[in-house]
Amino acid sequence: MRTTLRIRRAAVVFTAIGALALTACGGDGDGGEKKTDDGGSTPDKNSAPSVVLPKLDGEKLSVAAVWTGPEQANFVKVLDEFEKRTGAQVTFVPAQDPIVNFLGTKIAGGQPPDVAMIPQVGAIQQAVAKKWAKPVGAEAKAELSKNYAKVWQDLGTVDGTQYGVYFKAANKSLIWYNAKAFENAGASEPKTWNDFLKTAETVSASGVTPVSVGGADGWTLTDWFENIYLSQAGPEKYDQLAQHKIKWTDGSVKDALTTLAQLFGKPSLIAGGADGALQTEFPTSVTQTFTGGDQPKAAMVYEGDFVSVNIAQTKAKIGTDAKVFPFPAVGPEAPVVTGGDAAIALKDGKGAQALLTWLASTDAAKIAAGQGGFISPNKGLDPAAYPNDVQRTMAKALIAAGDAVRFDMSDQAPQSFGGTPGKGEWKILQDFLKNPKDIAGTQAALESAAAKAYKS
Repeated sequence: MRTTLRIRRAAVVFTAIGALALTACGGDGDGGEKKTDDGGSTPDKNSAPSVVLPKLDGEKLSVAAVWTGPEQANFVKVLDEFEKRTGAQVTFVPAQDPIVNFLGTKIAGGQPPDVAMIPQVGAIQQAVAKKWAKPVGAEAKAELSKNYAKVWQDLGTVDGTQYGVYFKAANKSLIWYNAKAFENAGASEPKTWNDFLKTAETVSASGVTPVSVGGADGWTLTDWFENIYLSQAGPEKYDQLAQHKIKWTDGSVKDALTTLAQLFGKPSLIAGGADGALQTEFPTSVTQTFTGGDQPKAAMVYEGDFVSVNIAQTKAKIGTDAKVFPFPAVGPEAPVVTGGDAAIALKDGKGAQALLTWLASTDAAKIAAGQGGFISPNKGLDPAAYPNDVQRTMAKALIAAGDAVRFDMSDQAPQSFGGTPGKGEWKILQDFLKNPKDIAGTQAALESAAAKAYKS
């Protein structure tokens, strides 16, 4: 049931991000958009819709997703516009990880949502295997064909049938930093892993802890590993490990864990040390990097473009106070790891299919992009829709990459291994953060958990 990706990685992807030390200035808009004060754009009410939707007056729909806070609020604005255009009433249903378990409970109780936003490729495949997911209809497939590169269509396909519509993408190969802390330390943006470690020591010598790690959320640790592994072992090995065609006891995994231990094994370089990191949730790992004036709790935080949503909860301005550089190269090339969230229909019917069509449209992508903290894989979206040059540059690079991206490895795995809090890869890498000297034990635990998950 597993869909495999065999796509070639281009070294050029996201190289433009090295120039992201920019102020959030405006770009050039065109025709059907109006400029906002921060350089983004909002749809012109007089512009023609990019997609035709049916009338659904009085129909009630529900959409489940694990998003909370600003991410949820931004998505609800997309649903609000769908309501205006169709007459349907749409309810957002907060879900919990792992979402497959949440959906299973809803389905067993006879109350499945019409649509669910799925953050893992493996979870889409599970939903299909359980016969929960409904195939994408002709109208949504037409939008996908028009607006999406083949790789994003393939990610939502199982055994040749389209089930998922990727609405949101992520560039998960970024390190964000506090510009003032770097300036005070005399630090510069590193290009390689060795330079990154030297930069961390330079920042530490200035009196600021260099790196914030959201270790309470195990998924952030899988992302650390994946970037190092992709850069160091290369894309072919990455694909093999993602499909469990090589074991986690392979020497390439040992090398990547050894590299990661160069950071995790030095508690002085991590805010709160290992114990503090394991109690720090992802949102806090970001906000503590951009609060505290000249003495933030950390100078750098690793994670994807969506970090900007959490930076927005502080007084820091992206491009001025908060800057970003690509994840440093461990091997010959810097890594490019992407992730995303796909919509799947769990109910037959006109309403669910109309919502999939809407989420595949450029109009829906434009609304979400304008809120910030969001990157769309929709190649029809005008980059002017993004609110600042930082996100605009990241989005352009993602689209320019086309099929030459690597999707998040843990999100390709069975959810019991790659996507469950307190279990599998998430828990084992949390244990590794606590004891980074035990590389062999970590490898054995990863292989044992992976073998069980892939067999099931």
